Formats: sequence, structure tokens, C-alpha cells
Amino acid sequence: MTSGTTPGLTRFNTSAESEAVAALHEVCSSSAWGSKILAQRPYTTAEALFLSSDAAMAELTGEDLAEAMSGHPPIGRPKAGDPTSSREQRGMDGSSEELKAEMRELNLDYQDRFGHVFLICATGRTGEQMRDALRERIGNSPEAERETVRTELGKINRIRLTRLVEEEDAR
Repeated sequence: MTSGTTPGLTRFNTSAESEAVAALHEVCSSSAWGSKILAQRPYTTAEALFLSSDAAMAELTGEDLAEAMSGHPPIGRPKAGDPTSSREQRGMDGSSEELKAEMRELNLDYQDRFGHVFLICATGRTGEQMRDALRERIGNSPEAERETVRTELGKINRIRLTRLVEEEDAR
């Protein structure tokens, strides 16, 4: 992971506010999170940006977390035409039809229980690992699950911010 100034970080620091807001919204759908990150520009290092992201994530309210989750499709059903969700959910590629059907059913049960999509940092996980995590987490209390979601969102944000600051070319 990059910790110094990169062309992507420089571009983020110097971009027009509207462009920075759009880039941050691609990272996380929470406007409160994005506002906190934007307000602290410029960042001297990528690590400073990551730490700011972590701090902003820790401060999100339940409503802010719901807004952040609204930008994430269910596991196994990435948004059509969205390379980010497809890349992040790659672990479901090649999964058996049985596993995909089980994930659909578990996702629905989870949504019924918690009122939102099952959110996990899917990068690098297999379909089976995601299913096992879903099975385990569906038994969480709503409070425990909210904090687990906050942690998973933080991981996703770091991955997405890393991509943002390491990009060589403008979007």
C-alpha cells in the first residue's frame, strides 16, 4: 500500500470540489463520511487519508451507515455495468448454482432480520467464505451487526481509497 504522495493523491487534493465529491461517493455512499474527508484536504500522504477515513467511519450514525450501505449490491448480484462491485465480488465467480441459490436465500433472510443488505469486504474471499460469514453473522444482535458492518465498510473504503490514490491517469 502506498503511503506517500502519488499522482492520484495529488489529483484528489487539487481537484475541484465537485470532482472530489464524486470520487468520494464512488468510495462510500455516505455523504457525512464524504464531507468529513473532503473538509480535511489536502492530505500529505495516503496514510493520512486512510486515517481520516477510519475516523470518519467511526463517527457515522445509524442513518449514515444506512446511506453508506445503500451503495452496495447484495453479494452474488453485483450492479450491472459497475466494474467496482464486479471486481470486489469476484469470489462468487465460478460458484456452483447451489451456492449462488443458498447465498440468495441467506441474503433475503439477513435483509429480513436486519433491514439492509449483507455487507462484507468481499475482496479476496471465496463464495464459500462469504456464505460462511453470512451464516455466522445472521445470528448477531442488531447492535453487534451494526458494528461489524462499520468495520467491513472501513475495510472496503480503504481498498477503494487505495485505488483512488494509486491511479496514474484521471478518470
